[in-house]
This record gives sequence, C-alpha cells and structure tokens, in this order.
Amino acid sequence: MTTTTWVLLVAMVLVLFWAVGAYNRLVRLKNAIANAFGQIDVQLKRRYDLIPNLVEVARQYLAHEAQTLEAVIAARNQARSAEQTVAGAPLDARALGALAGAEQALGGALGRLFAVVESYPDLKADQTMRELSEELASTENRIGFARQLYNDHVLEHNDAAAQFPTLIVARLFGFTPLPMLEATTSEAERQPVKVAF
Repeated sequence: MTTTTWVLLVAMVLVLFWAVGAYNRLVRLKNAIANAFGQIDVQLKRRYDLIPNLVEVARQYLAHEAQTLEAVIAARNQARSAEQTVAGAPLDARALGALAGAEQALGGALGRLFAVVESYPDLKADQTMRELSEELASTENRIGFARQLYNDHVLEHNDAAAQFPTLIVARLFGFTPLPMLEATTSEAERQPVKVAF
C-alpha cells in the first residue's frame, strides 16, 4: 500500500470514530431530555393526586360553589390526559403544546378556586386545607425546577444538533431541534397560582 492509501484509510477511520462519537452524544442528549421530562411527569402526577383531596376538603365548605369545584376536576382530568399523552412521546411538539394548554386551563381553574376560598374564613383556617395548599405550592416549585432542567437539556441538544460539523450527523440521522416548554404569553396567565392562606 502506498502512503496516500494509508493516509486516506487513517482519515476515514478518524471520520468514522468522530461520526460515531457525535451520534452517541446526540443520543445521550435526547435520552437526557426524556429523563428530564420524566421528572416533570412525576411532579405533575403528584399535583394531580393532590387536587382531588384539595377539592374534597373545599367541597365540605363550598356546597353552593359546585361549578367551581367541577371546573377544577375537569381541568385536572384534561391536564392528566395530556400529560399521559406526552409521557408516551416526550419529544412530540404537538403533545407538549397540548399539555401546556391543559396546564394553563388547570392553573386558571385552581386560581378561581383559591379566589373563592379566600372568602370563606372557616375553610382558610382548616388545617387539612392549609397542609394541602402548602404541598401544592411545594409541588409547583418542584415542577418549575424540573421544567428548567428539561429546557436546559433541550437547549444543549439543539445547540449540539445545530453546530458544525455535528450538524451533518444530526441531519443524517434525523436529530431535529426540539421544542422547549414555554411560559404562556398573556400577563394574567404568567401569574402564579395563589395557594397560600
């Protein structure tokens, strides 16, 4: 073999090793995103499990506010359904959009519930209601941290898939940019759910 053949062979082997390394990095980043969504999923399920308890405690005091309580349960069920869809495909942009919309509706319904609760001193003083509200607030914080981690992983993946020369491997194997979890656009929707008594 000639020197040129050896040089070409070594160059091809180096390019192959680089391509395998780039591919493996993109796979690792995609798996990190799925894991980060798994953490969000755990916290969302925790929140969905707390909401019926909160509604049940409120129901004892708010018998004539049944419409508000039913709206919270309906929004919770819709959000849970959207979350289950996303859990099956955590990288699907449409499913993430549907989850964001359902979560927005749930936040609005919870906000209305807590606005009603404010006008009932006995309910505000109820120990179980306070404990559930504190747990819900803690869970909301955990969800926020988990969403930030998810977005950090998506950003790292999108940066890696868009930078040359890894861009070549990303396009060759279908590693497309992934959507981030975004806040809603209106100022009223950006307000946190009030859960303190």
